[in-house]
Amino acid sequence: MFENLTDKLERSFKILKGEGRITEINVAESLKEIRRALIDADVNYKVAKTFTDEVKAKALGQNVLTAVKPGQMMTKIVRDELAELMGGTMSDIHLEGSPAVVLIAGLQGSGKTTFSGKLANLIKSKKGRQVLLVAGDVYRPAAIDQLKILGDQVGVEVYTEEGSKNPVQIAENAVKYARANHINTVIVDTAGRLAVDEQMMQEIAAIKKAVSPSEILFVVDAMTGQDAVNTAREFNDRLDFDGVVLTKLDGDTRGGAAISIRAVVNKPLKFISSGEKMDALQVFHPERMADRILGMGDIVSLVERAQEQYDEEEARRLKKKLVKDQFNFNDFLTQITQIKKMGNLKDLASMIPGVGKALKNVEINDDVFKQTEAIIHSMTPKERENPALINGSRKQRIAAGSGTTVQEVNRLLKQFDDTRKMMKTVAGGMPQMAKMAGRMKR
Repeated sequence: MFENLTDKLERSFKILKGEGRITEINVAESLKEIRRALIDADVNYKVAKTFTDEVKAKALGQNVLTAVKPGQMMTKIVRDELAELMGGTMSDIHLEGSPAVVLIAGLQGSGKTTFSGKLANLIKSKKGRQVLLVAGDVYRPAAIDQLKILGDQVGVEVYTEEGSKNPVQIAENAVKYARANHINTVIVDTAGRLAVDEQMMQEIAAIKKAVSPSEILFVVDAMTGQDAVNTAREFNDRLDFDGVVLTKLDGDTRGGAAISIRAVVNKPLKFISSGEKMDALQVFHPERMADRILGMGDIVSLVERAQEQYDEEEARRLKKKLVKDQFNFNDFLTQITQIKKMGNLKDLASMIPGVGKALKNVEINDDVFKQTEAIIHSMTPKERENPALINGSRKQRIAAGSGTTVQEVNRLLKQFDDTRKMMKTVAGGMPQMAKMAGRMKR
């Protein structure tokens, strides 16, 4: 989402390229470009000006070390200031009380209901808590059904009161139900409107008073830019919420809301969401986002995602097969499944330093594995176990069964062989990857 901003910031740093030291003249020129880049990205003007003033104060008089060029020094200062602007450090969700109640607020269409399902999945899977989803949107016809579907997907019970049009009473009864059934976390999905109105504000305030939530999260569509920031300010004035959730970060957004919102409402960004999958929710880390904005990647998050899919028992089994040269297409299929679970491929690529920029204009289709899977599924169990059996006639049959060509089957067989050789060389590397993830998080 920050591709244009990243390019413009990089151009602003090039102004200092070849300079021997940082001076007021070359800093002013660079900061002018930085401010323009931020405003073009839909960052609040006052926020952009304050930001560049802070960068200027820290840049002037900096003694550039022999090994550090002025452009590199400016990049470091901008990176640190960006991280500070977006909150400095990660802010965790508060889950206190018996049960802990999380109230979800926001405008209609911001993605509240989908986020509620994702949050339930995250709290259940990563914090090991029992969760109850509450259908408090009694106005949008499909809201209750949508929440039920999401609840089924993540294995979480959904509390509803068919026919009731009193969201305050529904929320109160849901908390009582959770307490009686020893459920320690309640997530209340509330109604939104197409715009901020008094009735909605009074309703959400009444729910807050009735259930005393330990956490109020304001959900905002990142694609609405500065409108998102203005809406957040209005909600915060009435609700005094605890944190912000930015949704639809995979859409056509310039990213200004992510940078501005903390400075405007003085509340932390807690989660960022992209896509419809229930695991497509990330805790917001300001330092990592600053790295991504400046094209430095986010290798820590990438390793964490890999670690989530890492299975020690599976790794040991795979290592033995690789050492014995027994890696087959069933194992290949398992590895593809694990990669797909890690998330959107272009998003994953953008976390690798330098790769995101290289792939800026390249479309990476998440269906890229479909043809590979089709070819593998067209093989017999014996062929998957022993690829050496696949001769000319078998290739023709596999191609026909998968809707591909013999050339495409040959290409996959070569890729498989290359992968097997490479994995055999690095056999045993997965445990080291897990250890590295542990050290990086500390």
